[in-house]
Amino acid sequence: MTQPSLVFRLPGFFWLFWFVATLGLAAEEKPNLLFILTDDQGWPTLGCYGNERVPTPHLDGLAASGMRFTAAYVTPQCTPTRASLLTGQNTARNGMWHVIPWYGTPWAPVSEPPYVESLSRESFTVAKGLKAAGYATTCIGKWHLTDSRSGNYVALDAKAAPAFGFDEAPTPPNWKYHQQGDKGVHWLGEQALDFIERHRDQPWFVYLAHHTIHGPVVAPEETVEKYRDLGAPETGLHNATYLAAIETLDRGVGELLDGLEKLDERENTVIVFLSDNGGVDWQYDPAQFKDGDGKIDQLIIRERQFSNAPLRAGKGSAYEGGIRVPCLVSWPGETEPGSVSDTPIHVTDWLPTLLSMAGTEAPASWPLDGENLVPLLKGGAIEPRPLFWYLPLYDLRWGATPCAVMREGDWKLIEYFGDWVDPEGRYIPGGRIELFDLGEDIAESSDLSNSEPERTQAMRQRLHQWLRSVSAEIPKANPHHDPERPLKETREKPGWVR
Repeated sequence: MTQPSLVFRLPGFFWLFWFVATLGLAAEEKPNLLFILTDDQGWPTLGCYGNERVPTPHLDGLAASGMRFTAAYVTPQCTPTRASLLTGQNTARNGMWHVIPWYGTPWAPVSEPPYVESLSRESFTVAKGLKAAGYATTCIGKWHLTDSRSGNYVALDAKAAPAFGFDEAPTPPNWKYHQQGDKGVHWLGEQALDFIERHRDQPWFVYLAHHTIHGPVVAPEETVEKYRDLGAPETGLHNATYLAAIETLDRGVGELLDGLEKLDERENTVIVFLSDNGGVDWQYDPAQFKDGDGKIDQLIIRERQFSNAPLRAGKGSAYEGGIRVPCLVSWPGETEPGSVSDTPIHVTDWLPTLLSMAGTEAPASWPLDGENLVPLLKGGAIEPRPLFWYLPLYDLRWGATPCAVMREGDWKLIEYFGDWVDPEGRYIPGGRIELFDLGEDIAESSDLSNSEPERTQAMRQRLHQWLRSVSAEIPKANPHHDPERPLKETREKPGWVR
């Protein structure tokens, strides 16, 4: 049994002994950890991933100073990714596979399993592990993980912060700041630098969760005007405000990096940059299933923001545009500058990775679904393993119907449990299995399930074995299905929903 596990399993003098021993390590042996999480930022929005519409010199520079991942995966929506990031557990295990607060499609043909609506204070988190290892910890920015007793969409409540392992959680300047001006980019960076300056005598962990580029998309007017002048449209795909928001975020990262240099904190700081899900390529009009009776044959696009090409679809989708995101890691002295990794990684990997960097680990009683990426970041490799997603929900604004996903090597299988939405937005009853070779078809344009029946069946069996191993409920025919309101979305929870 390792020392870090004793923190969570043994009382009294054992805890005191471990705590004193941990603090006895020189602070410089533990790197500072800055984790930057952005919101709804698609894979191709950075120059280092091919974006030629907006210069992103600071983020490109971050990539040049460390490792850029080409196959970094998250979940396709906000709450689930954040829950998996902090707990190191797949949504099938932690139960937080749905955006909160509650909404659902209770009369649909396929049943949606009940989901956890607030992260428990008893959960082990990466912040708890780092705090026990002697780190000062803070949660800055978007929270979106609990009910109002602990925080809300905009921020973690300062009084509740210690319950999740954070020493601090700054209160926003106002509760609409994330819908105004630069969407809080500058203020969030200031809060991060203030915390770092006050805790330079010990290792620190800053979880910095930006609201950019989630809707409503806003940016400073002078930056928006710049892109209007360059010919960007006022609304729609690649509009001026969206492009300005990308530049604003990049500028904010630059200010943060400059601040670290001035504080002489850059060389001993690991920086991870990640998005919580893919960008909004298109969003279907929710009025069709929120205001009407939910009888839908064809979904209508309400808006477009930024193309995720060459990836398919975007936020909310099980396709690559929904779950594959930009990811950069700078670790001075450990990660080779300018390195690129094609190894598929998952958001659940970050808890064991960050704890390993800090010389600690999760308690043995807390099951983890991710792997430690430190060997990969140091130029080595990790053992090949399949990646899984549990997405048993309807969210038709993104064309999502209940499914589960598996990636193994270059092969990706999607199983829709009872209905699906085709690329033209047509709603189609009936289950469906799709198989793609991402090595040859990153756009997921050619379904190979019929030409590869043995591979398809074998992967489907392994997917179901995994679902059973984590006690995940496989969606089935809904006993409460109502053909008079089949795809009606509601925030009024029916009595049969636990």
